[in-house]
Order: sequence, then structure tokens, then C-alpha cells
Amino acid sequence: MKKLVSAVSIAAASALVLSACGSGDSGDSKAEDFLGCMVSDSGGWDDQSFNQSGREGLQAAVDNLGIEESLAESQGDADFKPNVDNMIQQGCNLTFGVGFLLEDAIQEAAEANTDLNFALIDSTFSDADGKPVTLDNAKPVVFNTAEAAYLAGYVAAASSESGKVGTFGGIQIPSVTIFMDGFADGVKKFNEENKKDVKLLGWNKEKQDGSFSGDFENQGQGQALTKQLISQGADVIMPVAGPVGLGAAAAAKDAKDVKLIWVDSDGYESTEYGDIILTSVVKQIANAVEDTVAEAQEDKFTSEPYVGTLENEGVGLAPYHDFDDKVPEDVKKKVEELKKQIIDGSLTVDSESTPK
Repeated sequence: MKKLVSAVSIAAASALVLSACGSGDSGDSKAEDFLGCMVSDSGGWDDQSFNQSGREGLQAAVDNLGIEESLAESQGDADFKPNVDNMIQQGCNLTFGVGFLLEDAIQEAAEANTDLNFALIDSTFSDADGKPVTLDNAKPVVFNTAEAAYLAGYVAAASSESGKVGTFGGIQIPSVTIFMDGFADGVKKFNEENKKDVKLLGWNKEKQDGSFSGDFENQGQGQALTKQLISQGADVIMPVAGPVGLGAAAAAKDAKDVKLIWVDSDGYESTEYGDIILTSVVKQIANAVEDTVAEAQEDKFTSEPYVGTLENEGVGLAPYHDFDDKVPEDVKKKVEELKKQIIDGSLTVDSESTPK
């Protein structure tokens, strides 16, 4: 396990932000006896990104499958373990941890409670040496976002007027750097195809080194990093940092003529900054959550990882929305061609963080 979470007494449970909600209108006693639970990371349910998407997936399970739900919103890392422990005490049939940072809490809970099922969004499980492990009652729900970010990198490079694009992350963890790796390769592909030299600021894939805000909460830091990238000439920027990206969006809007690429959800729909969002690298987290709940409810739960890809539509590039008439048709056509090549295997997008 990755030792990212400090030990916290169960007494800390008094600080938890919890809610329990009723079931949908299914009327199925089996459904109403099923309790699906979810613990957010510190970004919170209204992050307009992956926590919110996970929450929407569980709500869909309530509405469509008739289950009961219970939620715990973490205010910081210290809340992860007591939040998960609280779900165990409630007897949750299936508990989701949202985000890489909940790996320790979910893994410890799964190992200690083999009669309950767990799922971890955005990470797999590992031992003390970082080697992958399989837990019979815990499913990783992961996404090969490098594939979709590759397409975003190509579009970003094609759309840049300054010849410079940028990216930064929240914390340097695999579920963040996988976006940045794909983005970097997409920019590189555009340069190779068009004999251009668009520069990528904020991330060096070969050195696995770049700019990070240090968390997923500090919007001011996101604003500062974005202003720095803009001052260096970047006019298309992809923040991979949850709510920190809202600070990036504010800085981009103030700067004028700077476009943003959102991640996890379609930022045009989930944020107030749709008019500056060129496109988004989307994870279909909500669908994966609802499908996983359905499997568990039907006693078909397995530990086999769910891996979202372009092929199974678990990841994708959102529409260009307000920029649709500004993205040249030849660029759109090329992006579709690259997508097909990735799906059929003739083009491979590599990242050290690709889900195995």
C-alpha cells in the first residue's frame, strides 16, 4: 500500500461529513436492502470533476436500481480512514473510495472485512513495495486517460496561436500524470504531422517532471500556476487538479484569448467557464459506478478491474461546444483518425501510469 494516510482514531469520526439517503422507487426488497456507499477525497462532492462524477453515478444507482446510499465527504486526508470505517459500521454492501489517495483506507478495510465489497476509483491496489495485489472483495475502477488526453494534446497544439501550450497537475500521482503524458504525446504528434514546433510547458514526459499545485483544493495556487504559464506564452492550458482547475479557469478568463482543456467531466457542462473551454478529457466515472453497483447488487461482483478506454467509451474527448466552428475540419478529421488508430491498436499511447 502507498502510505499516504496518517493513522487516525475512530474518535475522529465526529468530524465526518456524512449523509444517508433513501432508495429510489423500485419497490424491490432486494434493492432496498442494498446499501451503496461512497467516500470522497478532499476535493468534495462539488468539485465539478471526478468526485462529483462518482457521486452522480451512485445517485443514478439509487434512481435506477432502487438501492439505499450513504455518503461521506472528506475534508482532508485525515478523514479517509474514519470515513471508510464509518461505512463499515453501517454495513455497506459496497463502498467506493473516490481517488488514488484513498487506496490505503480502502485496501485496509477490504482486507479486514472480507464479507463486504469495496471499489477504488482511479487506482489499483499494491503491497508495501508498490507491487500490484488482487483483493477478492475489492475492484479497481481505473481509466486509461492517456488515450483521450493524446487527442486533446493534438487539438491544443493545433489551436494554439502562440506556439505554446501548458499543463500542470494537482499532486504527482499516476491518475494525474497519465493525463499529462498523453497530452505531451499528442502535442508531439501534431508537431511531427505538421512540421511544427509547438512547445509544451509544465510537463516533461521523459523526465517525469513538471508543475504541481501540491493538492486538489487550493484554487489560488491553480490561478498562480496558470498565470505563470500564460506569462511564458501558453494560450491553451490543461489543469489536471480537480477544483484547483477552477482557479486556472479564472486566470485564463481574466487573461483573454486563453483556452482551457478540462478533465474528468465535460467542463462546458459542469463549470461556469464553458466559454473558454476548448474541450475536455472525460472519464465516464458515473457509468462505471452504476455498473459496478449493479454487479454487486446481482451478486456478480468480481475483483476484475474496470479499465475505461476509448474502445469501451470509458474515456473520451468532449465536444468542442462554443469552439466547434473554430476547430478546423481537417483537425477534427485527424483527431477522429487518431482515435480509430488507438482503438484498433495501430497507434499505442504509452504512459508509465497506464493501468495494468
